[in-house]
Amino acid sequence: MYSSVRDMIGRFPHPPLSTVLHLSGFVTVQLDETKGEQKVLLLPPVMSAPPPAGGGGALINEVLTDDELRAVLTRLGPEAERDAFGLVCRRWLRIQSSERRRLRARAGPDMLRRLAARFPGALELDLSQSPSRSFYPGVIDDDLSVIAGSFRNLRVLALQNCKGISDVGVARLGDGLPSLQSLDVSRCIKLSDKGLKAVALGCKKLSQLQITGCRLITDNLLTALSKCCLQLIELGAAGCNRITDAGISALADGCHHIKTLDISKCNKVSDPGVCKIAEVSSSCLVSIKLLDCSNVGDKSIYSLAKFCRSLETLVIGGCRNISDASIQALALACSSSLQSLRMDWCLKITDTSLQSLLSNCKLLVAIDVGCCDQITDDAFLDGEGYGFQSELRVLKISSCVRLTVAGVSRVIESFKALEYLDVRSCPQVTKDSCEQAGVQFPAGCKVNFDGNLLESDPSAERFF
Repeated sequence: MYSSVRDMIGRFPHPPLSTVLHLSGFVTVQLDETKGEQKVLLLPPVMSAPPPAGGGGALINEVLTDDELRAVLTRLGPEAERDAFGLVCRRWLRIQSSERRRLRARAGPDMLRRLAARFPGALELDLSQSPSRSFYPGVIDDDLSVIAGSFRNLRVLALQNCKGISDVGVARLGDGLPSLQSLDVSRCIKLSDKGLKAVALGCKKLSQLQITGCRLITDNLLTALSKCCLQLIELGAAGCNRITDAGISALADGCHHIKTLDISKCNKVSDPGVCKIAEVSSSCLVSIKLLDCSNVGDKSIYSLAKFCRSLETLVIGGCRNISDASIQALALACSSSLQSLRMDWCLKITDTSLQSLLSNCKLLVAIDVGCCDQITDDAFLDGEGYGFQSELRVLKISSCVRLTVAGVSRVIESFKALEYLDVRSCPQVTKDSCEQAGVQFPAGCKVNFDGNLLESDPSAERFF
């Protein structure tokens, strides 16, 4: 039943150490003492194990209580071993089911009712659907009604890509799940303010909300969140292009502890909204993503530099009004916190910005300056002679047409920990030219010389 022996530290009031408990050949649980510690050893099944010297064996179900068996279960590591625990007998299955906290399933009211009955302690439920494959009819409003009525203690609910649900079903979640803390309805394209406002009213403990791709959402939802969900710390609203500065400002008025905010492709958001959230969430904000927010400019970056000294992740790709001056201010202000920065297609950015970031931000591990056509080899020239401070692991410089092999050589010399280098569409930097120049890339570094610029690499994208 078990592929490997697992040691699990635990203390039990009984039975005595050295007692071997047998359960009809299905499983052997041995309590032993090694180096002064009590350990629980789950051994492979023994069909006819001899009793311990000086005494007969005892059935484990006659000796251990439910609480003690539950203690064994909680010390198991891999999920496969936890599942195997439930295969021993009905009693063990009941205990294992009562301790299960996470469920992932397909839709269907009958299935959900059975899951609720079998796993009464479930706190997390994932019904997300694949964006490329759908199972007709998928999750529908009737399923949400069952969830609201049967999983009253649910804290986390994921419904990504469930295109069959509407405001009617989501409103029932607000009525039935008062303990809900995290809700993901990304790309549930039928949802509007109406259903999610009901969630805001009923789920006052909500701390994480993902509504990416819900294009019917407006400022009205953000206003409701600011009034009802004061514990909100994470909001993902990328692609909700009806959201404006007024909505972001309203959110900031009530939700003062935002840590992560993604409003990428919300092109009606500009400097006033970003400045307001930066000022209000100054001590909390660690990640803000503003991809393709074309109206965001230097004022936003100056505000982040002034208030958000704990900022770790910043995405401003496609914000073409941002210049060197504000990036230099950010590099100085967030020198001890900034870890990843994406600013591809920021066409005003020059070598000055990149030098300032690499020289000051000692925790910086990933940077994307793709298509910033003013970047040259000098960006990687340490003019002060002190050496770059960052331990860069990911560098994306695709379509930086002025870069040459000399610049790439400086990158390799300066950043020994580099894991990923993107030089696609750099006409002077090719695999052949690097080989001819004798450039020696680190053994663990993946270099992307060619490929479609529209295709992202997971090894790099996880940093942004």
